[in-house]
Amino acid sequence: MENKHIALVTGASRGIGAALAEELAVRGWHVVAVARTMGALEELDDRIKTAGGTATLAAMDVTVDDAMRHLCRDIHDRWGSVGLWVHSAIQAPPLSPAGHIAIKEWDKALAVNARATGVLIPMVAPLLAASPDTGTALFLNDPAAEARFHGCYGATKLAQMALAKAWADESAKTGPRVLIEDCAPMPTALRARFHPGENRDALIPCATEAARLVALLG
Repeated sequence: MENKHIALVTGASRGIGAALAEELAVRGWHVVAVARTMGALEELDDRIKTAGGTATLAAMDVTVDDAMRHLCRDIHDRWGSVGLWVHSAIQAPPLSPAGHIAIKEWDKALAVNARATGVLIPMVAPLLAASPDTGTALFLNDPAAEARFHGCYGATKLAQMALAKAWADESAKTGPRVLIEDCAPMPTALRARFHPGENRDALIPCATEAARLVALLG
């Protein structure tokens, strides 16, 4: 298996992360799928195998530094590099006015959305740099992050985007390639928390959006 065909997907158990993992596997990538829930990862693996793809499952929390450090080391030892990192792990706290944000929700959102991203970039960057071709990191932006009552989610999501944008600017000439793409509204669990009762039939299926995003990778 060529190193350039290894794709690391963090937040791969459901929603757009799972859809991207499936789309990449169908297109010949071997997917290293990371998420906290083994059951959901096993269901993802079943779908990938049914479609003729392959995956390695890593049931771990992106906020646990040692676990992610060991994973990146294992990837290096086994394959030497990754050609693609898709970072879709996200924490969606309940909507609330800024003056009523629960501290425990703030801490969880900050840990997943901001801190984990800042920790993972230095870990994954060397794996992307070692790719035979230019490695690519894909981050998913949410245009709704600055909406009213999204303060907890929005502040931590925007912090994630600030890290991604800084990395994109800093690596523009040297690599890796860092892409930041807006996502269309999809019927994900995250959106359901923010828009209960919404007509989900009008939303873009995750598989359709995943196909669009993967096509942008070139």
